[in-house]
This record gives sequence, C-alpha cells and structure tokens, in this order.
Amino acid sequence: MALTSRNLGKDRESTLAHGSLYHFGQFLLDSRRRTLSSADSPVFLTPKAFDVLTFLVQNPNRLVTKEELLQAVWGDTFVEEGNLTQYISHLRKALGDNSDDARLIVTITRKGYQFTADVTVGEAADIARQDALQISTTESSQPDSRRVYELPIREAVPTTPSHWWKAAVISVSALLLVVVGFASWRHFGGIMPSRSPKIMLAVLPFENLTGDPNKEYLADGLTEQTISQLGRLNPEQLGVIARTSVMGYKHKDTRLDQIGRDLSVQYVLENSLRGSGNRIRLTAQLIQVKDQTHLWSMDYDFPAKDIFKVQDDVGKAVAQEIKVRLTSQKKAELAQSHPVNPEAFDAYLQGHYFFERNTDKDTDRAAIYYEHATQLDPSYAWAWVGLSRVRKWQAVRGLLPTEAGYRLAREAVERALSLNPTLAEAHNQMGRIQQQVDFDWAGADSSFQRAVELEPGNPESVRLAAFLASILGRFDKALPLSRRAVDLDPLNAGSWEVLGETEFFMGQPDEAVADLKKAIELNPDFWNGHIFLSQIYITQGRPQDALSEIERVHYDSFRVSLYAIAYHALGRKNESDAALSELIGKYHAGSEYLIAEVYACRNQSDEAFQWLDRASAAHSDDLIETKVDPLLKSLHQDPRYPALLKKLNLPN
Repeated sequence: MALTSRNLGKDRESTLAHGSLYHFGQFLLDSRRRTLSSADSPVFLTPKAFDVLTFLVQNPNRLVTKEELLQAVWGDTFVEEGNLTQYISHLRKALGDNSDDARLIVTITRKGYQFTADVTVGEAADIARQDALQISTTESSQPDSRRVYELPIREAVPTTPSHWWKAAVISVSALLLVVVGFASWRHFGGIMPSRSPKIMLAVLPFENLTGDPNKEYLADGLTEQTISQLGRLNPEQLGVIARTSVMGYKHKDTRLDQIGRDLSVQYVLENSLRGSGNRIRLTAQLIQVKDQTHLWSMDYDFPAKDIFKVQDDVGKAVAQEIKVRLTSQKKAELAQSHPVNPEAFDAYLQGHYFFERNTDKDTDRAAIYYEHATQLDPSYAWAWVGLSRVRKWQAVRGLLPTEAGYRLAREAVERALSLNPTLAEAHNQMGRIQQQVDFDWAGADSSFQRAVELEPGNPESVRLAAFLASILGRFDKALPLSRRAVDLDPLNAGSWEVLGETEFFMGQPDEAVADLKKAIELNPDFWNGHIFLSQIYITQGRPQDALSEIERVHYDSFRVSLYAIAYHALGRKNESDAALSELIGKYHAGSEYLIAEVYACRNQSDEAFQWLDRASAAHSDDLIETKVDPLLKSLHQDPRYPALLKKLNLPN
C-alpha cells in the first residue's frame, strides 16, 4: 500500500494494520509508532525524513519518482527538488549508506530513487520489542550534532500565462552556465590539490519538464552549451564528458552508479527546465557518484521580465568571487557580457537540431534556420559556423553546386572568425575546409591545433587533429590524440572509429578490429565501422569474413566497390568484374577514388592511376587518405605514386 500525504497524517494509526513493522538489513522501521532502530538502538530522524523513508520502504525495488515522493510527503504544497535531495542525503547518512556495492537508496538519474533492500513485514515479537524502545522521532531530545532540521519550503510559482516564456528560456541559459560553472568550480577547486589527477564530470541531458515536447531542441541546446561552458573553465583540472556520450541517457532510467562506471566520472550534473506562465524555473544539482551525495543544488525561479537584470547581477558577483581561482584571461572572459538576440539563439538551436538528424531534407531545413539566425543577429559567430557546416555538407551531398557550396561555406566561417577569433568550432570548420577542399595540410593542422588549444576538452577538436595526423602518417601524434578523444567521448562510436582507423593505417589490424567492433557495438548503424572491418579482413587474407561486413554497408557505391575487391581476393573473377562494371557504370561520378582502390587491389596499376588522376581532377576529398590507405599498397613502388603525393601536397 502506497502512502499519501493524508494517510501519513490523520490516517496514520490505521495504516497497514498487519504490516506496520518493516525489516531491512539490520534496521526495523515502525510506521505506527514512527520509530527506526538498528540492532535495538534508536536511529533519530526528523518527521519529514521519516515520511520519505517510510514511503521508500513500502515501495521497495522499483523506481519511485521524485513527483511520487513529493506528493506523498508534502501533498499539494510546493517543494523544491533540492529539499527532497537534502532529505535523501540525510537518510543515507543515518542509514550508514556509504557502500557502492550495498547501497540502500539508489539514485535513478533525473527520475527519482530506488530502495534496493529486501523488506519483510514484522511479527508480534518485533512489535513487543519496539514497545520497549518507545523512541519518537518527533519528541526525541538527541544532541544537536545528531539533529536533522526541517528545510524551508518555497511558495508555489504563479501560473499566469505570458508571452515571456521563449525569450526567458533562451536568455537564462547564460545565467545558468555562469552560475553552474561557478558552483562546480568552487567545489572542485576546494577539494582538488594542484597536482592531483583530473576530475571528470558528466552533464546529463536537460530534462524538459515544460510539458511541451516542442521544447526538446531547447533542452538539448542548453545541454550542449553547458558542457561547452564547463569544459572551458580549467581543462587541465576539470574534464567534461562530451555531448554524444551523455545524450544516450536521455529519457532513460539509468542508475547513477552505472553512469559513473560507463563514463568514468566522479561527478554528475543534473538539470531540469520548467516553465509556468510568466516565470521560469531551472534546477541544477551537482552529485558525487561514489556515495551519491548531493554536493550542491539550486533552483532558479524568477519573473521572465527580470531575467536580464538577474543575469547581470549574478554574472558580476560570480566574476568577483572566482577571480582568485581562475586565470586573469578566464576572469576577463567570464566578466564580459555576451548578449545574443533571443530569436537568433532560438533559430540557431533549431538549425543545430535538424543538422544533427543527418538527412538531406533536414540539412536543407537546418540551412534555413542557420541563415535566419545570421539575419537576426549578424554578430552571432556560432550561427555563422553552423551555416558554414551546412553549406559545405550541401556541396558534398550535391544539394548545392560544389564550387558555390564550398565558397559559401568558406565565406561563412571567415565571418565567424572575424567576429570571434577564440571560437574553437570556427577553427575546426576552417580546418575541415583547408583539409578536404584546399588540401592545405599545414593550414588545417594550424587550425585544428588552435582549436585544441582553445578547448582541450572538446572531443571533436581532438578527433579532427588526430585524423589529420593519421592521414599524414604522423602516427606518434595521431595515436595518443585518438585515445584522448575516446577518453573525452567514450560512448561516441566516432571516437572509437578514429582510433581503429588510425591503428589500421599504422599496421595494427588486431587492435583496429577490436576498436571498430566497439564502435559498432555502440552504434550498430555506424556504417564506417563495417567498411573498415571489411578492408582489414581483406588485407589480412580473410575475404570470406569481409563479405558479412560488406552486407552491412548502407551506401551502394562503397558496398559495390568492396564486393569487387573481396570477390577478386576469393578468386571469383566474374563476380569481381561484374561488381567493378556496376561501380563504374552507376557510380563513377563521385566514386573515382573507390574505383582506383579496386584496380589497385586487382594489381592493375595503370587503371588505378588513371582513376586517381580523375579523382584529382574532380577534387575528390577521398584523396586525403592516399598516403596511408592500405588498399593502395601495390602502387607504392610505382614512380607515379610519389609524384601523386607531391601533387596533393602530401609528405612522401
């Protein structure tokens, strides 16, 4: 029977007539007399803490949501989530709940709690023993050092409708980032000596509690902005897990200790977003994973019309408070105001949301939103970076004429860099263009290195730098960068793919296979993993194993080219010829490099170089792997090969 606030009150005497005593571990809880004992010794709790524990004990081994607990204990009185987390923390201390392996109250991220003990209903003998104790939680005279005081309850939020909601949510993001960054830094700065290992933090996806599913893009955008902000505080001391790895926990009821193991983090930041008429509520909680204690919790509740004043006041106070903990440069950055047009920010987040969906239709929609953001706020550098990325991808996909798309992409990222030279994402995008369009390896290396310097904790910057080092044959640099990207983004299939690809290029096929399989395990639809696995199996003399991987390759041109190579290795000449003919007949435009790979594996060097020349004339970005591609190994002794590398500005 689940208790409500009413039967915790006036109906308490008649509650569970045959089950008022509950055994769990060494503890005995008497819901009728409202006592808790451990080995016949009383355990002192405040009334509200006792009510929370009673509800959990009566609902063991299932998820009990925060809403259930709040309703059961406080009824219709509005209570901040932070109050509940404080009571949970006090209960854990009272129960001696400090073992990761035998935890009684387990946090289920963003959802609630689970009481994991086996609970049994007491017998008459237990009731007699409890009569002897007669220790009341409400009237005990325990020393002050053992008291747990009731926490204040805030007033409910008015529900007057207003049009302020959208602008307020967007504007408050800056406030939340600064305050959360400050709170996190205060905690980490206080516990961590200067030479200690790096602290790792995961920012879990913002929970959209607005009741409007159309606000998901805002919640996702705020998640990414918070990760980026915290990641820049002091990357040498504080590492923040990347967005891709944490987004896998969105809408999932995952135990906090499991998240800690998955991501190898010591701390988790939970966030939720609510809106009620003309008021905004943001809740942030910093939790230590090892004992699931809530180190810091704050609810921000204010009228939307006052958001800019609140943002300015808090920003000034925080900048003054943390000046002794951060470098002068970081202090100056946090003290600066970075106003953004709310409508432009909204358009940017929607553009990002659609671009991440990775379809041609959504790419075109993303372009519309990004362009609209730059029109609403021409000084918004992030929007120009987004527009550059989408224009380049439209050119690659044939959604725009190639030259025009690349030109628009270059112009947009140049605009972003002129507006904000310290924006790491802008340097990343410039590096992509220099690498894939210009074949300017030195320029790309400079751009990627600058991005890594600006945001050492940004896994995308590290992945890009790793891949460039790999295709240039600088494996002593590429391998540690690839491993670092995995550490920063451990649940991102792309991180494991870059590591596996690097190992393949440098002649470590067994390690590459293991890491590529990890990428596919994380994302079974990750087609790059199947491509590289099939290539590795072919180079290892295992073409039959390659066939099962080739079947899983989604893109027709890649699949057909790999079949042509595998069939040749199996001695099935007719099938190899047929596949090659299909590749040339259907996909020759844009597949020049793939055709060259097939001819190289068939030891037809003249035809291979002819198609490599065609790829060069078409300015195929596939050529960037020419120096390290194992499928071109048969060409390395041909004098035309170093000439090609020189033409591509690749080191020989």
